Amino acid sequence: MAIDPAIVGTELPATTLTVDAGRLRFFAKSIGETNPVFTDAEAAKAAGYADLPAPPTFLFSIELENPDPFTFLAEAGVDLRFVLHGEQTFTYHSPAVAGDVLTARPRITDVYSKKGGALEFLVKETAVTRADGSPVADLKSVIVIRNPGAGK
Repeated sequence: MAIDPAIVGTELPATTLTVDAGRLRFFAKSIGETNPVFTDAEAAKAAGYADLPAPPTFLFSIELENPDPFTFLAEAGVDLRFVLHGEQTFTYHSPAVAGDVLTARPRITDVYSKKGGALEFLVKETAVTRADGSPVADLKSVIVIRNPGAGK
């Protein structure tokens, strides 16, 4: 089933998260980050950060705090068994650090298909800001949906 292009422009629920130092350390360890700036508050401060900085890809995880972060796909008629992670990009404006209260505001910005509809692509862009509204980063993810019956 093709994704209705009318979904473009849809704003998805915002997610707010207080960045926790323990969580940053765990995330850094889970991705194999060995730079002490990401695990030792003193090393972070010596490097010029107010506190532990978020590792570069940490911001992508904010939206996963929603109880069902993929509801928008199901509502678009996407069979989650055929979803693939296609692409992810980050544009940083300022570092996020432990103690920051961040809000992620995602919206769907494009839908297109290739291979006669056998592959559909959903583009989601997310603005991440602090509680005061100052920008932290702009995230972009491309979700690939295989349509096994299409394009034959």
